[in-house]
Amino acid sequence: MKWITFRRMFSSGAKNFVRSGIVSFATVLIMVVTLGIISMLIFLSALLQQTLTAIEQKVDVSVYFVTTAAPSDIVAFQNKLKQLPQVAQITYTSRNDALSQFRARHANDQLTLQALNELGSNPLDASISILAKNPSQYDSIVKFLNTGPALSANGTSIIDRINYAQNKTVINRITFAIGATQKIGIGIALIFALASIIIAFATVRLVIYTSRDEITVMRLVGASNAYIRGPFIITGVIAGVMAALIVLLLLIPITWYIGGETTLWFGGFNFFLYYRQHAVYIASIIIGAGFFLGSTASFIAIRRYLTA
Repeated sequence: MKWITFRRMFSSGAKNFVRSGIVSFATVLIMVVTLGIISMLIFLSALLQQTLTAIEQKVDVSVYFVTTAAPSDIVAFQNKLKQLPQVAQITYTSRNDALSQFRARHANDQLTLQALNELGSNPLDASISILAKNPSQYDSIVKFLNTGPALSANGTSIIDRINYAQNKTVINRITFAIGATQKIGIGIALIFALASIIIAFATVRLVIYTSRDEITVMRLVGASNAYIRGPFIITGVIAGVMAALIVLLLLIPITWYIGGETTLWFGGFNFFLYYRQHAVYIASIIIGAGFFLGSTASFIAIRRYLTA
């Protein structure tokens, strides 16, 4: 019995959608624009996250050791750092590697190379670059470096300097950008969700208005509120799901074109490749949003007629 009732409501809702013609088209069109904006936010969020991740990987804390530091002492210090839960990666640069890199950077500066040769020895320090798991954890890493200095076998510190102060501004900006992006993204999503419900509500009400006499008759003959409400909710769901499918189909050529034209601009981020790899995730969000917007707008719109 319940299945027969649902089938009747679905059939009535589909007929309402087809019969409404222009109004249904306007509803779908508005939802296509709204869901298109939501999909754009998904791609922009992914692009921004990749950009922030790339920047995070380039920011680190470098520790330079005194020229007299023994390699064994440096290795022991690295092992202590690796035990910190905040540390993601440590890269060691020996004095000889630092000298080779310096010569490569100044290959065209003969005056600098001549001055280096006249020294007769390697003046550069060995160093390690520390990459944190999260930019907000650099403070605790530096605190460990300052409160628990690396000591040599004879008890003297082997650390010459730490360049955290030079990178702190960049690190703080990244941390702020990540937090602000998350908050702004949630805010924008809520604003567009509210706007979508309001817009869809206005258009769905037009469908209900054309059927107001039918609603009155159904109430007079004793139809339940759920039975009256069902077809109109299904009409809204059909509009939302149809709009979602249209958006998902339009994303294929749009992301393909944008991906081919802008990949080099965005540090290798390809919109079409991202869409292919996350098709199920994106489709679930878009279809779910269409379903929610259509059903919610229809429910709110029909409620005034059932409570009058």
